[in-house]
Amino acid sequence: MIIDTHLHPTNLVDEAWRHTGTPFTGERMLKIMDGPYMINGKPRRIDMGFIQPPPGNTGYRDGNRRGREGIRDYMSYIAELCQKYPDRFIGNFTFNPRWGPEEGALELEHHVKEYGFKMLKLHANMHGYRPDRALDWLRPAMKMCAKYNVVVLIHTGDGPYTIPTMFYPIIREFPMVNFIIGHFGIQTGGNYSFEAFWMAMDTPNVYCESGWCFQSRIVEFAKQLPRNKIVFGTDTPPNEPGMWLRELEMLCGPAPQGMDLDEDGLEDYMGNNIARLIGLKTTPPPRNADEAQVRLTDTYAGVK
Repeated sequence: MIIDTHLHPTNLVDEAWRHTGTPFTGERMLKIMDGPYMINGKPRRIDMGFIQPPPGNTGYRDGNRRGREGIRDYMSYIAELCQKYPDRFIGNFTFNPRWGPEEGALELEHHVKEYGFKMLKLHANMHGYRPDRALDWLRPAMKMCAKYNVVVLIHTGDGPYTIPTMFYPIIREFPMVNFIIGHFGIQTGGNYSFEAFWMAMDTPNVYCESGWCFQSRIVEFAKQLPRNKIVFGTDTPPNEPGMWLRELEMLCGPAPQGMDLDEDGLEDYMGNNIARLIGLKTTPPPRNADEAQVRLTDTYAGVK
């Protein structure tokens, strides 16, 4: 399977990004996931994706309920989609400690038990805290992540609060929790991809998300990182997933644009690495275009 670690469907207009003023619903997300995308001459789709609300919709606004009820409100559409499309969507719980660290941790536990959530998202810029100085705010949720084997996805790449190394204190305090450096350390305000690279090289429980990284840097980093250390993520929307799939496909080509990666290695990057982290069964790449087409036909059945 191809598994995208970073998707943002919503039934509301995104309060931060807007996205043309039309909600990017779960059904719109499925359509773009379905592709098909040609990878090494084979038609593929994004089989599953971790979904979370847009971070702009997870802050407090006048009239919102507070505490656990408010958290449950902003997570409600994601929970609904995970129940409606359990073969396509995996829940990613957005943890905003300003709604209450303990309350957020308890709601994470609720979403894990009730809806099978497997990931937690931290966005320190959108929620306004220094992760290296707000450890008491993060610890309750990290303890839940350790208890339930929940992977933590960290928004990184822009100041003042999402420079990757600012998360080192909480990462080192919880070596039993797996952390993914979202955007490979690249976003609107900077390029911290080398920080992300060295954190993944030096720290067993740190991984890097491929999306947003420059194509030439992906080649450079993939040559040195252990093969289990890169996972596929697109940040859709605003991004279009095909370009990030193409970036990974390029690794199968010759140097200098590629590194002669075999298709099993590409399949690790596109889905098997994150599957192993959350306990999903891994899958081999299709052997040829006909087998890939059969997989599309089989898995599309019943999906509208």
